[in-house]
Amino acid sequence: MPGKRATAPAHAATLAVDDLSVHYGGVCAVRSIDFSIAPGESVGIIGANGAGKTSTLKALMGLVPRSGGRITLGERDLGKVPARDMVRHGIGYVPEGRHVFPGLPVEKNLLLGAYARRWDDETRATLAEVHELFPVLGEMGTRLAGALSGGQQQMLAIGRALMARPRILLLDEPSMGLSPKLVSGILDVLLRLREEGLSLLLVEQNAKLTFGATSHCLVMENGEVAMTGSAQELSRDERVRRIYLGL
Repeated sequence: MPGKRATAPAHAATLAVDDLSVHYGGVCAVRSIDFSIAPGESVGIIGANGAGKTSTLKALMGLVPRSGGRITLGERDLGKVPARDMVRHGIGYVPEGRHVFPGLPVEKNLLLGAYARRWDDETRATLAEVHELFPVLGEMGTRLAGALSGGQQQMLAIGRALMARPRILLLDEPSMGLSPKLVSGILDVLLRLREEGLSLLLVEQNAKLTFGATSHCLVMENGEVAMTGSAQELSRDERVRRIYLGL
């Protein structure tokens, strides 16, 4: 398809996170973290269970209350934007566990991802590109989402998020429960999206996937950013290799 792809972001913007904190009652899940994602940049967050990775994504989406900090996308302050409106401001979200609508057909799941857009030629082009990216979704358009395999549901969750044509895509554990072959397929998709200029924030326990799909990474421990650097640098770090790569 000539020209700019219909899944690419219409307008680029930098996501900036400053001094973000999240508390659940008296427990601090995220403690004063800072990072930014430039247009077209891909950033990964790795860490053990309970490190604060998912809480960070949910705080960005407004799904959990923030106890401190500021989040901006371009010139817009997202601090008071409700979760239901985040997609209108360019934030796409692929949650942990996929959370597709099991009782609805695949095609209807995809179309729900475009609820904030008009149904016009541009949106139709986005749907066609999602089908190109994940051919199985086009082939199974009438099948109920709940009847898909785990890998197919992950494709559907990513495709649904892309239907909104986000400026930045947040992905929470997209490799969870998938075979090595399917994980490799997800990596190929993320690399393609990255090449097309979509900004990515990837939360993963699979460090190999994270280092392969991103240019810059944060390592979180106990709600704090313990290390930061390029994916290439961290993949060679002795401590990271021992703890997260099992080397």
